[in-house]
Amino acid sequence: MRSTVLNPTSPAASVRPAAPRGLLTVMCACVVLVVGMVAAINLAVPILAASALRPSASALVWIVDTYVICFACLVISGGAAGDRFGRKGILLAGLTSFAVGALISAAAPNVAVLLAGRAVTGIGAAAVLPNTLAILLHAVPAERRSATIATWASMTGIGGVVGNVGGGALLTSGSWRWLFGAGIPVALILAALVGLVAPVSPRSGRSLDPFGTVLLVGASVALLLGIVQGQEAGWGSALVIGEFCCAAALFAIWTIVELRVEHPLLDPRILRLPRLRSACLGMTAVFFGMFALFYVNASFLQYGKGFGVLHTGLGIIPLTVPVVLGTRHVGRLAHRVGPDATVALAFVFVGGGLLGISTSTEQTPYAAYAAWLVVTGIGVTLALPTLSGAITMSLPSDRAGVGAGLQATTREFGSALGVAVIGTALNARFVAALPPDIRVGHDPRTVAEALAATTSARADEVVAAFVAGAEFGLRVIGVAVLALGALVVLQSLLSRRGQSR
Repeated sequence: MRSTVLNPTSPAASVRPAAPRGLLTVMCACVVLVVGMVAAINLAVPILAASALRPSASALVWIVDTYVICFACLVISGGAAGDRFGRKGILLAGLTSFAVGALISAAAPNVAVLLAGRAVTGIGAAAVLPNTLAILLHAVPAERRSATIATWASMTGIGGVVGNVGGGALLTSGSWRWLFGAGIPVALILAALVGLVAPVSPRSGRSLDPFGTVLLVGASVALLLGIVQGQEAGWGSALVIGEFCCAAALFAIWTIVELRVEHPLLDPRILRLPRLRSACLGMTAVFFGMFALFYVNASFLQYGKGFGVLHTGLGIIPLTVPVVLGTRHVGRLAHRVGPDATVALAFVFVGGGLLGISTSTEQTPYAAYAAWLVVTGIGVTLALPTLSGAITMSLPSDRAGVGAGLQATTREFGSALGVAVIGTALNARFVAALPPDIRVGHDPRTVAEALAATTSARADEVVAAFVAGAEFGLRVIGVAVLALGALVVLQSLLSRRGQSR
């Protein structure tokens, strides 16, 4: 990472007219909508489990992850489609698809229809996210691009928290259908605003790469299926190993194909750039930690602290305080101390904050828990603008949609991996910490199953086992984030040293 990441200049950009009033606000609102849906659905799991749909445990996992998988696997293609056919048009199509998918989900009479609705919504999100940044980069002048990237990047963090808070408020109605139903008018209103304020950007003229797209989507789906099913089927199971092997084979074929076509969807050679490679790893690591926290927070505050669903959503707000107040100052800090030092500080705060949260128990005051959320939020605030700028400025302006898609892909893979890893670690420790008579006699895998297998007088023992699992899981995630952060910074320093010779 380098200082020019946060202060990019471009001759073409310097002559661009000022962006229409309100454009940044509308684009940021679109980002919050599609990212917030990833977090909000976690709060609905207990209500869905008790609903008339009667989903199985595996079906609940797929209700959560179908959106993420479609989002992550198609987001680079969504950016490429915007570059080729027009970013405003693809953004509008994405918002419309999001609304249609939300309608299908809200009206779903069974699990199969709900999954279909989640898939359509995820496809829409994949078209929305990359084109918001691409439109902004075309519209703003050079001197405002670094601040614009920082603001856009912060929305990906704020979106997760807004999803928790908004989802908690909607679910107080007692029906999961309100969560999806609310997305319909929001998406349609944003589509109308996009039509009013978004400029029409030039098209790249590059032909699409359908075969490369199919291979990349197939490889991504196989990898994410392995990550998602690892927790349930076992990381050493034939199914999961087979999916990982399939992903590796498809990625290898995709690389060969992309190296030979004239206009690849995503040229694999860009990953030779050490700054881009380290920034992608860094973005994955940040969202690995952040969405692992979201996953645990929803259950910890409800089971461990006795919070209701609304208070649980509100309980994550301290994480956003540094993001809201500090994002605009990150560029000056990076200019003063350097991007490498900024990223190093970011990972110290994120990893340290997660380790601090891991010390929380049922008796820990919420104020102490909130203080560690603020520490984690400081790290997120430092990381997102710096890493987003590094990825964005590694690609030419006519590939801005693909660049934004690459960022989104790293985020969604990190999110899925974080949930899978912490879920595996938490459940293993939770089961081991349960009283032997509950564990052996009933083989519970969740808190709800354990509570159903015993009397209310022993509920505290079940909650204590869950808290022990949450503590262990967060320690695993915190250590992993610190290790990945060290790798990111080391790679950047080594690349800088190699270039100076």
